[in-house]
Amino acid sequence: MANSSARKDPLPVYCFKVKIEVDGFSGFDAFFKTVSGLKYETEVTDYKEGGVNLWTHKVVGATKWPNIVLSRGFCAGDAMKPMLEWRRSWLNESPGAILTRANGTITMLYTDLSPACSWEFVKGWPCKWEGPDLDASKSELAIEKLEIAHNG
Repeated sequence: MANSSARKDPLPVYCFKVKIEVDGFSGFDAFFKTVSGLKYETEVTDYKEGGVNLWTHKVVGATKWPNIVLSRGFCAGDAMKPMLEWRRSWLNESPGAILTRANGTITMLYTDLSPACSWEFVKGWPCKWEGPDLDASKSELAIEKLEIAHNG
């Protein structure tokens, strides 16, 4: 009989949590409906060597990370306050405002809510907030999005 503890099932995508640590603010744990942008890519540059016409060399270029997009059900009141305060601080509405970058962790969870794996980003800042689309002919959940640019 096979050892059942050696079995590795795929993880469910609906179990995750997001923690953002912002200096100057309390930081926040938030629950989101979706997280996207967990990827990175290294550019490939073709280099033609002089006198060699049969092939090109593939040279390693810069590595880049797309923005992380966090989507969740729009909620009013204190639940959204830390996230919006962080975003508003980047609008330069007040002279001398401190623009605070954040580190964050996105943790994927097993179904018993224990950590399975995590992704970390560094020096992130909220580059975009998007409110819900309002349409009286639909009965959908109002969704807000926060987009975070980061350094990897």
